[in-house]
Amino acid sequence: MDGKIHRFASGAKGSGGSGDKAGWYLAFGDGVPAGRFGCWRSGVEVTWRADVGRKYTSAEEMAHVRRMAEAKVLRDAELARKHEVAATTVETIWSAAQAASSDHPYLVRKSIKTHGARVTGDGRLVVPLYGGDGTLATLQYIDHEGGKLYHAGGQTTGKYWMLGSMDEPGPLYVAEGFATAATIHQATNRPVVAAYSASNLVPVTAVLREAYPSQAIVIVADNDKSGVGQRYAEQAAAKYGARIVMPTIDGDANDYVRAGQDLMSLLNPPADNWLIPADEFSAQPAPISWLVKKWLQAQALVMVHGPSGGGKTFVVLDWCLKMASGSPEWCGFKVRPTSVVYLAGEGHHGLRGRVAAWKHHHGVSRLEMWLSKDGCDLNTPTGYSLTVDQIRLLNLKPGVVVVDTLHRFLAGDENSAQDTKTMLDACSALMAEFSCSVILVHHTGVSDEAQHRARGSSAWRGALDIEISIVAAKDGGPITIVQRKSKDAEIAEPIFVTLEQVAIPGWLDEDGQAVTSAVVTPSAAPVAVKKDSKVESHRKTFENAWWASRAEERGGKPFVSRAAMMDYLVTKMGVSEASAKIYIKPSAIGKPIADLLIAEIIEAADDGWVVVHPGHASSMMVRRSGR
Repeated sequence: MDGKIHRFASGAKGSGGSGDKAGWYLAFGDGVPAGRFGCWRSGVEVTWRADVGRKYTSAEEMAHVRRMAEAKVLRDAELARKHEVAATTVETIWSAAQAASSDHPYLVRKSIKTHGARVTGDGRLVVPLYGGDGTLATLQYIDHEGGKLYHAGGQTTGKYWMLGSMDEPGPLYVAEGFATAATIHQATNRPVVAAYSASNLVPVTAVLREAYPSQAIVIVADNDKSGVGQRYAEQAAAKYGARIVMPTIDGDANDYVRAGQDLMSLLNPPADNWLIPADEFSAQPAPISWLVKKWLQAQALVMVHGPSGGGKTFVVLDWCLKMASGSPEWCGFKVRPTSVVYLAGEGHHGLRGRVAAWKHHHGVSRLEMWLSKDGCDLNTPTGYSLTVDQIRLLNLKPGVVVVDTLHRFLAGDENSAQDTKTMLDACSALMAEFSCSVILVHHTGVSDEAQHRARGSSAWRGALDIEISIVAAKDGGPITIVQRKSKDAEIAEPIFVTLEQVAIPGWLDEDGQAVTSAVVTPSAAPVAVKKDSKVESHRKTFENAWWASRAEERGGKPFVSRAAMMDYLVTKMGVSEASAKIYIKPSAIGKPIADLLIAEIIEAADDGWVVVHPGHASSMMVRRSGR
């Protein structure tokens, strides 16, 4: 347990005995024991930390993060070294290998031709794995019985072998193994890529899609009982725009042919009424399926945007918690119960309190909702796989996946059309994978003109089914929820809500004071009245005095004492003490306290005043809580 890489025989499938040490580990023995281990051959990698029977201290948490980062650097360096050594070795082996004979036992049993495969000195078949740049990365050895073994240390992820060429127009097929690829190539005379494993279908399809952006790609999945082949094929197809075919019997395409089935009919099914008469098309109703009636459509891409601190997460969270708790309605609109996956990339401290406050306020004890611990690059294969695998691990079929915020989950530039496309592709893949809606939470632009549109590339809006703006509260008024786009339905009328402060039972801060958060509550539309500039100026003076006096409260409402008001007027505004005494007289019309009392924004309490206007009071207290 010295923090260095050590090797061991993992016993993984295809291992070459005790001398083949495909397993590796790093372990740290100082402090809380922790480390990483895995197997190069099987692709397994696990992090671990000892259970010490108590909560880890902050120092231990930081030490663990640092150690895991160190372990990853060492692992990556060792892996890169192994790949480099293997690439050099396999080049020599491949060059020295002889062309395979058509009577090789494996080829005879699979009823396939050689297609350029070679043989080693001990008679094993050998086939190559190339990178997208044409560089040989590693080799796969196949014995007479069909046992397969990669060359030790070689890189396989995203590596493949193409049988045939792209000289003629037509589909490009992708299969798992060499024999399957060879069978398809012999039947179609079309180029076929061997990805060599189900898990490699996704990265290989990514490489092919980048190389051939407009090419029709068909993934021929293995029909294995575990469903692994189909699952990876569906993931690759959804992310990179490919078609899937799969044998109707157990096995792969080679098994299908040897069972006497018609492979060409499987690969090229007849068109099934692709063009239909308009009268027939419009004869049957196809009502829109809603999660929140008129606001959130099922199986749709939705974006909710608003300024920082404007309340967009409060609104989205309110929708999600309504769905996850089985609540029947939201602001008078019917809600369909469903499970929710909330990918939270920031603000976990505040989010924890918001969920707890909502549950207490609405009397809810259980939620069908899961939240991520942090963000990831969702538009990369690693981040996407992490998300999908975690959802599958919980055996979930979420109706909604929320990405909050888009910036925290996007690898790249939100202004780049290319980066935007990769994120939209990832969202489409999630929707296809789980038949769910995806809600992107995003920021608006900085300028006044950009406050009602999402920040970044114009491609975002074009891809959306529904676009919603959260317009921040002004002058103590409500938050406005505005639907900017609804592709399949009429635009809904704006909704008005306020944030109501809620104390969380049993939650105390380090000073023993109750921890508060806020929940969304329906509000009436703001009344259009002419603003009294003098009253508004007095209100801002009062609020500034409140902040200067450390934001006191009385009964959950903002409170400013007479002494604090006097101190602010004299020391911050430069008013003389004699004038300040007049300013705080309730009878001095035209001065701050008198005008605010008349406007019913404040009222007297104890030795000062509290804010009683609901909008102003809620806004001030929510901001006081760090929201």
